[in-house]
Amino acid sequence: MGVVSPAGNDIKSFWENIVNGRSNAANITRFNAEHFKTHFAAEIKDFKMADHLDRNEIKRSDLYSQYAMVAAKEAIEDSGFELDKMSPFDVGVILGSAQGGFETFEQQVRDFAANSFVPHFNPFFIPKTLINMASGLVSIKYGFMGINFSAVSACASANTALMDALNYIRWGKAKIIITGGSDAPISEGSIGGYNALKALSTRNHAPQEASRPFDVERDGFVMGEGAGVLVLEEYEHAVARGAKIYAEVAGAAMTSDAYHITATHPEGKGAIQGMKYALHDAGLNAEDVNYVNAHATSTPVGDLSESKAINAVFGNNKHLSVSATKSMTGHLLGAAGAIESIIAVKAITDGIIPPTINTQKIDPEVPANLHIVIKEAIDRKVDVALSNTFGFGGHNGIALFKKV
Repeated sequence: MGVVSPAGNDIKSFWENIVNGRSNAANITRFNAEHFKTHFAAEIKDFKMADHLDRNEIKRSDLYSQYAMVAAKEAIEDSGFELDKMSPFDVGVILGSAQGGFETFEQQVRDFAANSFVPHFNPFFIPKTLINMASGLVSIKYGFMGINFSAVSACASANTALMDALNYIRWGKAKIIITGGSDAPISEGSIGGYNALKALSTRNHAPQEASRPFDVERDGFVMGEGAGVLVLEEYEHAVARGAKIYAEVAGAAMTSDAYHITATHPEGKGAIQGMKYALHDAGLNAEDVNYVNAHATSTPVGDLSESKAINAVFGNNKHLSVSATKSMTGHLLGAAGAIESIIAVKAITDGIIPPTINTQKIDPEVPANLHIVIKEAIDRKVDVALSNTFGFGGHNGIALFKKV
């Protein structure tokens, strides 16, 4: 596994900050945000891209692709597999993204307008903006010649990519697939656009307390950025080479709300069926799940519909705990499912359920019997963990992980 995120730029520091409930929201430094309704985001800190990629890699790629390449490097090194001992056609790359090279597109159009509309464009403009380019660049960098494409389902993109990777391995189309998601959406156009949708928190006086999932005073999400990458491998192949196995991807599913372009279904109908399908795919029952990492972005409508959906599926499970880690990382859009799947896996391997921070008073409309872990992490055995992701357009992506 590998990660670049507001909560840490490697798995060790990322997990330490998540377990200890550290908020990573602060005033935006990348541009002057004073004229926007929202002045803050969860930016990546203490990170120099030149320490990880060479000059040409940086020059030819958008920030979202760069994050993906850095996270992929950590994951590939962590996996310990040696490409020279297997066919390059047995290794694929499937990465998700919601916005791709949004920042590059925004800057190029701005430059075009500033030059009196003289048609002078950067030769890397098109490749840098393409959503599939992160997966393509990882493939090129390491010589992976198997399945290679990108999944796009807004904020469910990473879990969509993970599900695709799982199925391609099941179908015998690959031995190993590098999967996950990446996004770099902290830009003027992105912040302004989400402000126009009234999706972002405007708690400018207290950014670190702005993401407060399930809280009665929640007012929108905090934008985040980064990438998460997981190496999925066919079990027998992994065992044969003596791989370090963190967990099994036991099942995954997708459904659609078919309801609204941005809002989730108020009763969570699509999410309910998605979680049921994932359980069926894994051959598990609702009572088998110990932990749900909720999508819970801190929006008034989304958190409530998800809590109803979780309760509808797991309401009789007395051993279930729920937490919303976007309260610490912000919302990484197409990368959210990747870093939250990593959190689900770490909950299994370390026996720790991370907290939901900033939540002071749970909304009375949230089902009272849901055990939402707030303020501090708890120690408990986790055999099965579920990651929820939901995206604009009604996309629901669910992934289930199981102790090996």
